[in-house]
Amino acid sequence: MAKSINDSRQNHLLYLTDYNTHDKPWDAHRCQSDDVGQIYAGVLEFERYAQRMAECSGVLRFGWQTAPDTGESRLRLREAHFCRVRHCPVCQWRRTLMWQARFYQAMPRLAAEHPKARWIFLTLTVKNCQISELRDTLKHMNASWQRLKDRKEFKPVSGWIRSTEVTRGKDGTAHPHFHALLMVPPSWFTRHYIKQARWVELWRECLRADYAPNVDVRAVKAKKNQDEADALRAAVAETLKYSTKPADMTSDSAWFLELTRQTHKMRFLASGGTLKDVLKLGDETNEDLILADGAPAAVDEPHLLGFNWHDSERRYKRAPNADKTL
Repeated sequence: MAKSINDSRQNHLLYLTDYNTHDKPWDAHRCQSDDVGQIYAGVLEFERYAQRMAECSGVLRFGWQTAPDTGESRLRLREAHFCRVRHCPVCQWRRTLMWQARFYQAMPRLAAEHPKARWIFLTLTVKNCQISELRDTLKHMNASWQRLKDRKEFKPVSGWIRSTEVTRGKDGTAHPHFHALLMVPPSWFTRHYIKQARWVELWRECLRADYAPNVDVRAVKAKKNQDEADALRAAVAETLKYSTKPADMTSDSAWFLELTRQTHKMRFLASGGTLKDVLKLGDETNEDLILADGAPAAVDEPHLLGFNWHDSERRYKRAPNADKTL
């Protein structure tokens, strides 16, 4: 039925966003990918990245799926090719969705196995560094995290996920920092409680720094009209956000190219304890990125609608010649 309804409207539907306004991110991220790819294309060292990104998500094929709770029909991505270049904005977006989905899928099991668990969101920073010093700074931060995990104050933490984010300072320096989501017992807020000032001291000692680093720590708790599960999902989304914002990639091409060199083959996600295998780090396929937004394994009908990326219009446009029948 979904297909016949939409066939009757087909003459009025030109772009992907005409079919579903929720698909606007596809246009936005593909535009960003073009901009980043152009930076890579201008440097022989990174031409291979530019070539791969030029072919990334060029054709998208969607199938109609009816939501069981609302009966609403909407398109779900079923086929696409992703370049999987580390700093490709499209692939970075799909990865964050994939990791978030994996955590959300594990939440019922975690709640059943650890019904009294509480959650802490922790941000750890260091002084800004020159972009040419980023790799050494990140190695130092990783070693400092290992020292933090060995401290007695960290022992009650039963599981953790840690991400690395690098932003660009106004003066062109790099600002690397950690976001961490910690699973802790209820006793964390009584006999194991760590004040914010102590967190600063602990992180300074682990960094072996001669300054007091900025540390933000807060309990994950529901806001008004929000349940605990939604509060945890929000904390997960904040922890697993982009490693570098696309706006920082394109604001200074020299800075971004050096960022690419400095972070080559470095891991920006880590996990441990009871959360060690939740994200399945290192397990990423093209199919995983296709299904990153929770698309089901089956759609209502075998006919897939094709959409091509148009550089000149910077939008995904309906392409009947790219349609496919499963």
